[in-house]
Amino acid sequence: MNTVHVNVVTPDGAAFEGDARMVIAKSVTGELGILPKHIPMVTPLDVSVLKLRHEDGGRTLIAISGGFMEVRPDTVTILAETAEMADKIDYDRASAAKVRAERRLQDAKLSELEFRRAELALKKAINRLSIRDMRE
Repeated sequence: MNTVHVNVVTPDGAAFEGDARMVIAKSVTGELGILPKHIPMVTPLDVSVLKLRHEDGGRTLIAISGGFMEVRPDTVTILAETAEMADKIDYDRASAAKVRAERRLQDAKLSELEFRRAELALKKAINRLSIRDMRE
């Protein structure tokens, strides 16, 4: 079999389990393409869209908000803070979160911590919204 088994796990439990021909993930240093029999590695992940390409030509898109990826020759495990399947994302809610974060960033009275939190909220909202364009 020319696939790798993929597990995406969050603190709330398993978000995805299945096989993929290729896993495309964005680490904090850049995008990685993982194929079966890849050398073992562990890398931190950035807020991004995890892309799984399947043998039948289909793909699965999952919005993740950081975490870690462990790669073994036959298994990829992703421990993510959050993970949302493309068909489960509430795009209206994500759009509202984006607007809230943008407004928050315009507040000159924000502390450094509050500013970083608003930046992260904006990044997560934009990430979730970006899947909508990828699906079309």
